[in-house]
Amino acid sequence: MTCPRILFLVANDWYFYWHRAALAQRIAAAGYDVHVATPDGPYCAAIKSAGLHHHVIEMDRRGLNPLRDVAMIKRLVDLYRVLKPQLVHHVAIKPIIYGSIAAKITRVPAMVNAMPGMGYVFVSNELLARTLRPVVTTAFRHLLNAANSRLVLENGDDMQTWISRGVVRPDRVEVIHGCGVDTNQFRPTPEPPGPPLVILPARLLFAKGIAEFVAAARLLRQRSVTARFALVGGDLLGNPDSIPTRKLAEWQAEGVVELLGWHDDMPGLIAKSHIVCLPSYAEGLPRALLEAASCGRPIVATDVSGCRDVVRDGVNGLLVPAHQAAPLAEALARLIADAPLRQAMGARGRAIVLAEFSVERVAAETLRLYADLIGTNVAQETSALASIAGGAWDGESKS
Repeated sequence: MTCPRILFLVANDWYFYWHRAALAQRIAAAGYDVHVATPDGPYCAAIKSAGLHHHVIEMDRRGLNPLRDVAMIKRLVDLYRVLKPQLVHHVAIKPIIYGSIAAKITRVPAMVNAMPGMGYVFVSNELLARTLRPVVTTAFRHLLNAANSRLVLENGDDMQTWISRGVVRPDRVEVIHGCGVDTNQFRPTPEPPGPPLVILPARLLFAKGIAEFVAAARLLRQRSVTARFALVGGDLLGNPDSIPTRKLAEWQAEGVVELLGWHDDMPGLIAKSHIVCLPSYAEGLPRALLEAASCGRPIVATDVSGCRDVVRDGVNGLLVPAHQAAPLAEALARLIADAPLRQAMGARGRAIVLAEFSVERVAAETLRLYADLIGTNVAQETSALASIAGGAWDGESKS
């Protein structure tokens, strides 16, 4: 029997590689013919090396030129007609909108539309976001409710928001907790010696709570708390929410935070840290926190959608109000001063990830969704996946 063909459409190559490649590999191992379409970039070769079929597709993920958007739809239509996928798996706003149009034109049998979070358009109060919001909402209402499609969100808060706004029907949406963590790659390590290092691994956007993190670090420095504070992420100069380079340089010159830049080796970096912090304004399901928990590190995060799905306050980390530096500083100070508490929270975080957020568990849930939409044998697929994974989601003892 011919393997069902799945096509992932993602707006950039690095995002797919770091967030979806491990999941896609497990879907391929379960018997699917997995293809990936992204714009050209430095991670395309790595996607191919992961054993996935890669196709370069030109896509301006931030552009607003209608003529260019029409040309993008034409390119997608051509690709879908050539590949003839049984199911397309679109990730984030632009791939969802334009990929869904192309799928309807080419009569692709089934669609999965994944929103990793609410995104800039729905979270920001800037003029551009407020202008785009009704346009995107209207497009989603028309594109996300077909009988052969499902919207996948990463937490229950987002699902209730989409349903209450009338964007998607309750029977067309479900929650799958992120992309899963490779718990063999992200493993616990002992804390390193020296002053505690607190890292904030995220895109350098204001919505990630970076300004509040810097303000909290400044407060703790004024109190003579001995610790290091570092931002981990690259510049996103094309994003309207990006922190200006001059502001980052000012913070670094002040000595309040270190700028560690983009890191490919996140397990190695987490191993050098003591605490992972994400004071974001809203998330889907933050991968950075899942990776930190899988590595046995305690977390300080804001009590917002997505973050509170990972952090159980007082169990594997601490939750604080969003947009506020003082409570964030207090939570960080508590963990900086208490190594046994850090280690206990880190161990509990590892257990939570093994039980709920492993890539094998997420792959099994994704396979069940695919089976619902295109009628494949989910029992056979899940059995194959379990065999390949060695039952990794059943607990630490099997890894």
